[in-house]
Amino acid sequence: MGLTKELTKDEYLSLYETMVKIRVFDETAAAYADSGELCGFVHPYSGEEAIAAGVCGELTKDDCVCSTHRGHGHIIAKGGDVNKMWAELYGKATGYSQGKSGSMHIADISIGIIGANGIVGAGLPIANGVAFALDYQGKDAVCVAFFGDGATNRGTFHEALNLASVWNLPVLFVCENNGFASTTPRAEAMNVARVSERAASYGMTGVTVDGNDPLAVKEAVRAARLRLREGGGQTLLECITWRHHQHFIGDRSDYKDPEDQARWLSEEMDPIPRFEKRILEAGIADERELAEIRERVDAEIIAAVRYGKESPYPAPESMYDFVYAD
Repeated sequence: MGLTKELTKDEYLSLYETMVKIRVFDETAAAYADSGELCGFVHPYSGEEAIAAGVCGELTKDDCVCSTHRGHGHIIAKGGDVNKMWAELYGKATGYSQGKSGSMHIADISIGIIGANGIVGAGLPIANGVAFALDYQGKDAVCVAFFGDGATNRGTFHEALNLASVWNLPVLFVCENNGFASTTPRAEAMNVARVSERAASYGMTGVTVDGNDPLAVKEAVRAARLRLREGGGQTLLECITWRHHQHFIGDRSDYKDPEDQARWLSEEMDPIPRFEKRILEAGIADERELAEIRERVDAEIIAAVRYGKESPYPAPESMYDFVYAD
């Protein structure tokens, strides 16, 4: 396709830092949820970091994202404020939604995060609406709809792809295929080998990539944007990955084959050690530089957790604020 662009050292390390930040954020959130310190549901993104980093690494501030219940990674990769995110997880007034949304509904319109969504597949038609608005405003921007493989069996998926194709909307559909719809294996819920095969029904391009390789994801997104600009239509991008945890912290995990779980969590498959090895072997950076990034991220997340803990709770009388638009 002639699209491959060699990344600079800064771009490699930015991808790496984004992936590490997502991992540390969600491993910390998972531990706190497991201990009972965090209330509500927490759906860790651990294991899928390369997708958010690769996709959002190709987006501009004008580009928008419709996220999912497993959305922390998307928000961080798009430039979200981890202090506000932790405050929101703690239900504090300094959080993104003044403590009213919790983990699954964080939004930041200023950086194009239209909102995470606790309803499976609900973000796809919303992404179409955002894409329509971007096109109406004459912006050279796209809206990305993230969703899991389970969402592709819901009506909203098929309706959204059909309408996006008919109206030729600037939208990119990204399926984070981690093999399970909650606890249901993909093969028990669909009779196609790849989610991307479903794109043909709507006259759009279907692409499947290694979702644990941030460079492969970036390349696919760059190609999808070029395809849109050149009149080639939308893309259904399927990223093959694996979530390290249960569907949510506290859920059952006996539906996963232990050998599969061990293989996907190995250094050969886990996206972060894989990318570390790639960087080191290519001489892009040394272990000291990567360690400095990890230390910086650890300090940032520790500070964010402290910020969330020490922030005040919302005043009771604020419960009716922002219920209706002015």
